[in-house]
Amino acid sequence: MAGINQNIVRMNIVNEAAIEQLIATDGLFAKIYARYGPPPVWARPAGFVSLCRIILEQQVSLASAKAHYLQLKNYLPAFTPAHILLLTDAEMRRCRISRQKATYLKALATAVTNGTLDIAALSQQDEATVRAQLTSIKGIGQWTADIYLMLCLQAKDIFPIGDIAVINTLRELTGAHTKEDMLQLAESWTPRRSLAVYFLWHYYLNKRKKPLDFL
Repeated sequence: MAGINQNIVRMNIVNEAAIEQLIATDGLFAKIYARYGPPPVWARPAGFVSLCRIILEQQVSLASAKAHYLQLKNYLPAFTPAHILLLTDAEMRRCRISRQKATYLKALATAVTNGTLDIAALSQQDEATVRAQLTSIKGIGQWTADIYLMLCLQAKDIFPIGDIAVINTLRELTGAHTKEDMLQLAESWTPRRSLAVYFLWHYYLNKRKKPLDFL
């Protein structure tokens, strides 16, 4: 087993010292801070439930994903891999889970049940190993792995280039318009790219008057 990567530690991404350092690195974050203050301390417990929620958040609004998650959660006797695998297609549809997302949830539940994925062990592994293990499961791509690393493992230096809120905010606030430009810009925020993303989300949600509590 790989040793603990310095990026994956049980400490909130958002803290005063990190904010000061990031603001000193790029005035963009000073402007966001002056307008909206620090971003919330967004974090989720590591584990199967949170990973399912992130899968449900793929390519849909946070509000829709949360509604679908709550319907599924309230329908299940317990939110476990075993109970997910017992659901029929009709039951998934009743919970407003698309056929594609149902396939992904069951693929994850199967991997956990048969031991292919040990979610509890992910916090003890380095980022590359976590990413490789997660993306080996059908329906989990780089964005899902990025968000799990950030929200659940509190990895400090993640930049989810597939995140639409990040892309739209950078296009609005900077001269970066291609993904290559954004990746190059984000390099200057290392090793606090996760905090930079939290600031970009903070701006995006506030500017559009959307709820900040998407947990």
